[in-house]
Amino acid sequence: MTPDAQALHAAFDRQYRASREAPAADLATRRALLDSLHGLLLDGRPALAQAISDDFGGRSRSETDILEIVPLITAIRHARGHLKHWMRDEPRRVDLSLKPGSAWVRYEPLGVIGVIAPWNYPLFLTLGPALDALAAGNRVLIKPSESSPAFAALLARLVAERFNADRLTVVTGGVEVAQALSGLPLDHLVFTGSTNVGRHILRAAAEHLTPVTLELGGKSPAIVAPDYAIERAAGSIAFGRYLNAGQTCVAPDYALVPAASARRFAEGVLAAAVRRYPSIADNNDYSNVIDARHHRRLTDAIEEARRCGAEILTHPAPASTSHRIAPTVVLGAPDDCTLMREEIFGPVLPVKPYDTLDAALAFVRARPRPLALYCFADGSATQRAILDGTTSGGVTINGTLLHVGQHTLPFGGIGPSGMGAYHGRDGFRRFSHARGVHKAGPINMFERLGPPWGATARLTMRLLAGLKPIGDGR
Repeated sequence: MTPDAQALHAAFDRQYRASREAPAADLATRRALLDSLHGLLLDGRPALAQAISDDFGGRSRSETDILEIVPLITAIRHARGHLKHWMRDEPRRVDLSLKPGSAWVRYEPLGVIGVIAPWNYPLFLTLGPALDALAAGNRVLIKPSESSPAFAALLARLVAERFNADRLTVVTGGVEVAQALSGLPLDHLVFTGSTNVGRHILRAAAEHLTPVTLELGGKSPAIVAPDYAIERAAGSIAFGRYLNAGQTCVAPDYALVPAASARRFAEGVLAAAVRRYPSIADNNDYSNVIDARHHRRLTDAIEEARRCGAEILTHPAPASTSHRIAPTVVLGAPDDCTLMREEIFGPVLPVKPYDTLDAALAFVRARPRPLALYCFADGSATQRAILDGTTSGGVTINGTLLHVGQHTLPFGGIGPSGMGAYHGRDGFRRFSHARGVHKAGPINMFERLGPPWGATARLTMRLLAGLKPIGDGR
């Protein structure tokens, strides 16, 4: 066993024992944990942004602020303000046959929650599920991506300075540590990453019947309805596509646009990108592709589409060849090429024309269910038709990405794009055990009915359910 794996097992054993021996954290303790997380973000903000930028070889500090740090701070504030209400026992109605008893649901900590996070939003996707799990009273083991080593080392240090190891711990290391974590007898496991890796995570978790939340991405479509202004849609979709150089699991992955407007839309997307990013190579607001392997994967996919006859529209400013890819729009990419088959995870937007809105909806339904869907439509009937005619993890209407930052909405995928959802109250409940409790009243009528089952029992059955009693020979 490697030293990293040994450290993981020691951290898990410590948290597992504490989760079984110590009483559930009360409201004051949970609020104090959230306050510690809040302090970590405020005090560590400059160093965290620098570490993330170092791992990317250049990542916009403003994007780290607005896409990771600010959403986490507001999520902590939301959870802290609502935690007392979330923790209350929830009364439930008692059936007539069980009166005069009472019933309620207690939301109790599950125990030890594992979090395996990706590199694209390393802070938000480690501490996001962690804060929900801490609000629910759990202990949390975080494994950051090995592709963001500077961030992982810094987060491990910052967490160790503020939290007891039996409550929150960061474990670092390579793929073998993530594999080992997914094979532990955790009480819940959260994984964010690719669908292929998600399958391996699910198989490993099944060994201990560990419940999982999987956030897996996929090809999230943006559907532009005929009644919506093309320029407005182009600007919004460009915003969502090119943030973090397109390395966002809920970024619009392709756009379905009325055929008559497809070229105008494609040119509008590129024009919006040029306005937002006048230069590329020396622009601190534009992020790098994470590494050479992903850079090559993206350039190969663009060239494949070009060879297949697609038209490639690219930002006119030069981009450094090893770290950056300029915002790109692809017209006429075949359905069987890489850009249309696989999640792009980069600053490239294929545009697919459609003849009718029904045809566009059928195109989406014929493919794996995505993590997000973006509907651009002015009429409420058209919006409803798009929602009714598709299925996805979440939706933003007339914008992109916004549903993810809404703390009162669950965030999660469906089918190949994931399972389970969290954020806010949904996260609190995702990482809680809903424990049903019934308290018998001073008169327990259920027990008084029998056995021996007599005329009173048979009469009671008829009154409660309108059923004829099963013959018992009497």
